[in-house]
Amino acid sequence: MKLNQDNYYSVEANQQFFSVSQYKDFMKCEAMALAKIRGEYRPAMTKAMLTGSFVDTYFEGTLDSFMKEHPEVFTRKKELRSEYRKANEIIQRVTEDKLFAQFMSGEKQRIMTFEMFGVPWKMKMDSYLPGICITDLKVVVNFRSLPLWRYDLQGAVYQEGVRLNTGEQLPFYLAVATKERVTDLDIFQITQPVLDIALREVEINIQHFMRVKEGLEDPSCCGKCDYCKGIKGAKIRDYSELLEGIR
Repeated sequence: MKLNQDNYYSVEANQQFFSVSQYKDFMKCEAMALAKIRGEYRPAMTKAMLTGSFVDTYFEGTLDSFMKEHPEVFTRKKELRSEYRKANEIIQRVTEDKLFAQFMSGEKQRIMTFEMFGVPWKMKMDSYLPGICITDLKVVVNFRSLPLWRYDLQGAVYQEGVRLNTGEQLPFYLAVATKERVTDLDIFQITQPVLDIALREVEINIQHFMRVKEGLEDPSCCGKCDYCKGIKGAKIRDYSELLEGIR
């Protein structure tokens, strides 16, 4: 299957290829990840996700299409809601910064496919500068939240994907802007030792995840995510377990 901007997120593409987001879904809950791949479950788009996508699509050059597809970004008066006005402020802030603009000046939304650890992968880069670097754009609550999202895994897979396609091992950067009252922005490099450890982690886990995806092993359920809550049946529980950590 040859991927393009139209079919990259299709059910067929997700069934044929692994991606970083799919891998992270398996880390959270295997049952949920499998349901998403099969097209049986589609999590709701949160305001935080929409705000990030608003900024992303600006750099992709598809913001007008995004706003048509998501009329919820507007009030009844056809004005942008407050969180998306903030997104506009972020866009203005980052485009006026020379260093930020430099890192985001590469080829936008470059798709690559490759085989890694015996598994087919796909990836789409926010800004790809051949021979120089890979940059991914992130809009976050604050800088301190960055490590919680495991962007080291994304950097490791993207770096290895470029290497397998081109022979070049390029540094990986995050171009980050915050949603704080006053937008903060910086460029964060994820160092090579951190990327190497993350890639090793992927290598250790991916075969099990692939067997689950192919139906060769049963998926585990986390029991806590929205998908698990939606399919669970009621059971009798001890009230005392709710008091743990309260007393």
